[in-house]
Amino acid sequence: MAEELLLHACCAVCMAYPIQKLTESGYDVTVFFCNSNIAPLSEYERRRDELEKYCEKMGYKYMIDEYNPSDWLDFIKGYENEPEKGRRCNLCFKYRLEKTVKKALELGIKNFSTTLTVSPHKVSREIFKEADSLVHYGVNFVREDFKKQDGFLKTMQLAKENDFYRQTYCGCSFSIR
Repeated sequence: MAEELLLHACCAVCMAYPIQKLTESGYDVTVFFCNSNIAPLSEYERRRDELEKYCEKMGYKYMIDEYNPSDWLDFIKGYENEPEKGRRCNLCFKYRLEKTVKKALELGIKNFSTTLTVSPHKVSREIFKEADSLVHYGVNFVREDFKKQDGFLKTMQLAKENDFYRQTYCGCSFSIR
């Protein structure tokens, strides 16, 4: 029996290759769409709906977390003016990864990972640092830099083949600038 893994996913585009790779590596993956950072609501809904549609098409298990942008804004308070790839982004990673770990615990899943590392716009070592800070919960972080070995190219090819909606900014209102 395959080990279960809860995969934090930010969108269908970024999820397409990582879920394929993790499944091929022998994990029984459940996708967790946890993105209260995404603004406005219409953008959140568009990304959520695209991910749901793809998961259903492919037969992937998935869960959608509650959308609570005020909770996310409270978490990053004081860092709104940070540049992209700054402390606000690290806090955003921590917020979503911690929620993923807590959901994994609730579900009895012992492993988690994230699709965030597939993006060339994200610093994987910062994502790993935030994930590693959560080991005290007792959930194993499956460390994959999905952009390596043409991972970003592969996820872009899958996005094109599936005619995914491709956003023009990371997600939060501060990244629109």
